[in-house]
Amino acid sequence: MTFIATLILALGMSMDAFAAALGKGATLHRPGFKEALRTGLIFGSIEALTPLIGWALGLAASRYIMAWDHWVAFALLAFLGGRMMMEGFRQTAVAEPCEAPKSHGFVVLATTAVATSLDALAVGVGLAFLQVNIITTALTIGAATTVMATTGVLVGRFIGPVLGKWAEVLGGLVLIAVGSTILLQHLGYTA
Repeated sequence: MTFIATLILALGMSMDAFAAALGKGATLHRPGFKEALRTGLIFGSIEALTPLIGWALGLAASRYIMAWDHWVAFALLAFLGGRMMMEGFRQTAVAEPCEAPKSHGFVVLATTAVATSLDALAVGVGLAFLQVNIITTALTIGAATTVMATTGVLVGRFIGPVLGKWAEVLGGLVLIAVGSTILLQHLGYTA
């Protein structure tokens, strides 16, 4: 695989992480570059590991993994998105202003990153059957995801104040939309 093809693959793999990070950034109280980079590194690290895992599993049992990855991604993202929406609705029902958190916990970010990187796991399975340098490919995917997720949080910083208390509801909708898109693409529906 050429470098350009690898880069295009990496950017494609990082788009759902960007959307999720955008929602995460919108729900925070003025996230700075340090928090954005932290989020980006968590997303990027997990996104770099999943194609390696997929590649290794692809050598052993590709049909079993590819049969369920989209359902797992959808379930995780729908759960996280629904939880975010419930929190958002709870906050909008409260009369007094509620301050947004300054950061998200590691477990929440890692779970979201795993859910958005399951497509990279499936790509890793497919790469097991091609002549590719899996280490270079995984590192490129991880680097692209780090940049895109960091950018997503920073852009979300500006969207959050505009949306106010509805930012968390919108962030939840974004996660559900990403999960639904993954599911629909695997089921053969394209827009």
